[in-house]
Amino acid sequence: MLNPEFLSSLVGFLLTVMVFSYLFGDTPLFRFAVHIFVGVTAGYVAVVMLYQVLWPYLILPLAQAPMLERSLLVVPLVLGTLLLMRISSRLAWLGGPAVGYLVGAGAAVAILGAVQGTLVPQLLAASEPFDLIALAERGINPLEALFNGAVMLIGTISTLAYFHFGARRQRDGSIRRNPVVEIASWMGKLFLALAFGALFAGVYLAALTALVERVQAMLSLFGW
Repeated sequence: MLNPEFLSSLVGFLLTVMVFSYLFGDTPLFRFAVHIFVGVTAGYVAVVMLYQVLWPYLILPLAQAPMLERSLLVVPLVLGTLLLMRISSRLAWLGGPAVGYLVGAGAAVAILGAVQGTLVPQLLAASEPFDLIALAERGINPLEALFNGAVMLIGTISTLAYFHFGARRQRDGSIRRNPVVEIASWMGKLFLALAFGALFAGVYLAALTALVERVQAMLSLFGW
């Protein structure tokens, strides 16, 4: 009888070889591995959605909750049923209200998350190095903190200026942005290039780490 650990390692080895076959082009082995990954991911998401969302928050309350709570659950039940109509080409128009609700709710959550999770923390982080009293209480060198804060503040402002597309018509008929905004936009482009470079380096390092782990797993399978 095969050891389950050895069997899982063997399956991982075969899938790794299938993925590596992409080095020779879009081979059938690579496409088969991609189909497996997509199918496993879809199945996992479906199981999680069923047991962690639909069952505890919709199916059980509809069967056990008081009548008032059941009446409130009619709305998500109807929207979910309409969303399933998107499967049929003839009944797809019935899923329009559900899709609109999802898009609106998703946009609201994204905007709120951007404000609370990005803009406000960024403003607080940009202003923190200029609080000299708090820096002195924590024993931090104020000159170093001011330098770091100035770089962070300039980077934040110039990056936001890069996405400012307002312009005015000049006397010669050309349309140009304000010179100050243009200079800040150029500096923002540099900060964006540095940020994207750091992100690319992080992604490349993560991919290289995964590659090393897979090679080590393949070698350990044969006892090397």
